[in-house]
Amino acid sequence: MSVHLPKLEALTEPYLLLYGEFEYKYYLIRQERKTVRLAVYPNLKIVLYCPLGYTHEQIQRFMLRKARWLKQQLVELTKLRPSNSAKKYVSGESFLYLGRQYKLVVEPVAKLNEEGVKFEYGRIILSSTESERNESLLENWYLDRAQQVFKQRYQLMLKKFDYEVVPELALRKMDKRWGSFLKQHKILLNPELIKACKECIDYVIIHELCHMKYPSHSSDYYRFLTMKCPNWKQIKIQLELRFT
Repeated sequence: MSVHLPKLEALTEPYLLLYGEFEYKYYLIRQERKTVRLAVYPNLKIVLYCPLGYTHEQIQRFMLRKARWLKQQLVELTKLRPSNSAKKYVSGESFLYLGRQYKLVVEPVAKLNEEGVKFEYGRIILSSTESERNESLLENWYLDRAQQVFKQRYQLMLKKFDYEVVPELALRKMDKRWGSFLKQHKILLNPELIKACKECIDYVIIHELCHMKYPSHSSDYYRFLTMKCPNWKQIKIQLELRFT
């Protein structure tokens, strides 16, 4: 079984905000919360998180008050986006790590043993002997961080279960899945998941651990998933909005 990279359109339809000559599409997520939060993600998707009882009129008034701010955020994020989908591994480029966007700082070094990547002061600092090595150095750092973080989160999530047999955890790059449960008691996680927040990582791990008891996505499976992760639907939506 697996957690697939989802199709956003199948999840929710966007709402429309008209402000002067501008037209914005935004996604609405109702939650058990007291405040309203408007977020603009690096993929330029706009998401409004609001309390369950918020009316359509309240939402519209809030969105209109935020229209200028929204325009500014979209302009700034558009500047950060490259002209094509290919990342440039140079200073100033932005990269996701644990749910947040960070600037890359490239520092040249003279020797191979001085090469490396570190996360410091809210920046990803990459030291390399030549620019051609930047991509591989950063990808290796992502993989190393994924191995460490996933192992930590996996141990924490296992405490929610009382399994006698503990599935082996492994990493595998997958085009259309965040994770997968194999019948031979192994759980695979996509290294790309290191770019999502810990809450999303935990959800994917719990999703796969639930398949130890219920192999298929049956009604019993979803009841079990809800017991282990009550807000899984909201987390799933956030994961889909940010990475599709």
